[in-house]
Amino acid sequence: MDRWLNIHPEVEAALRDGQPVVALESTIISHGMPFPQNVETAKRVESIIRKHGAIPATIAILDGQIHVGLNEELLHRLATEPNVQKASRRDISIYLASGQTAATTVAATMIGAGLANIPIFATGGIGGVHRGAAETMDISADLQELAQTSVAVVSAGVKSILDIPLTLEYLETHGVPVVTLGASEFPAFYSRESGSDSPYTLSTPEEIAKMLAAKWSLGLKGGALIANPIPEQYSLPQSKMDAIIQKAIEEADEKAISGKELTPYLLHRIKEMTKGESLASNIELVCHNAAIAAQIAVHLVSLQA
Repeated sequence: MDRWLNIHPEVEAALRDGQPVVALESTIISHGMPFPQNVETAKRVESIIRKHGAIPATIAILDGQIHVGLNEELLHRLATEPNVQKASRRDISIYLASGQTAATTVAATMIGAGLANIPIFATGGIGGVHRGAAETMDISADLQELAQTSVAVVSAGVKSILDIPLTLEYLETHGVPVVTLGASEFPAFYSRESGSDSPYTLSTPEEIAKMLAAKWSLGLKGGALIANPIPEQYSLPQSKMDAIIQKAIEEADEKAISGKELTPYLLHRIKEMTKGESLASNIELVCHNAAIAAQIAVHLVSLQA
């Protein structure tokens, strides 16, 4: 395992000493935001996690290893280096063997976190069942990873470019707990509302930590999706975003954009059509998720102790 896993000394010490650690993905750095907002956001998110009493561990594939925890030089490399690949579960062994640089998606980050025994992970939004999946079968590997890897993911729901009701149905089928923090409606990334009820609602990070402790102490494998609605002041109207997203999807269809390229294309077009509003909301929701994830991690460590 040492050959493939490179744990930053600070993260390794925290795990050894029983301190709370929060995993972070790197796709948002390489593919989710433009430079310099990507590296600025990455540093801000790590700072927020520290402020709330946990240690950040950004995960990426670099020089033939899964790095768990990155220094400033490696963060900058992911933010600026051309041709950074996008790694999900199926891609990990390829990029490790070839020595390519790859940013990790939610699924791949969960795997890295699981290998390092980090149970809490903060991101923006997870992948899910794409609109039109009945014809395309386009379903993100993030959902299956939640069913099999024991890492809880704190996100602002699922990306609003997806079919949210079908995504929730898929998660139910695979036994993944879906809990929304402080709201009865499941959030839709840029928007606090989605039109879909949340399967469960809990009021505090401590309650969520208790739920996770109960799940894993019973030997119930797999993760959990913790939906954390975007703060009110940064939420964009659902009706406005639905119209913009539908137009972006139609453009992607016309250009035959699919697979790994689809989500980055849609996020870029949505940013253009909202004149930067969506990027600002994206940054704020990621920071909010990091704060909540750190609080959950702190409570979970306390319960386990």
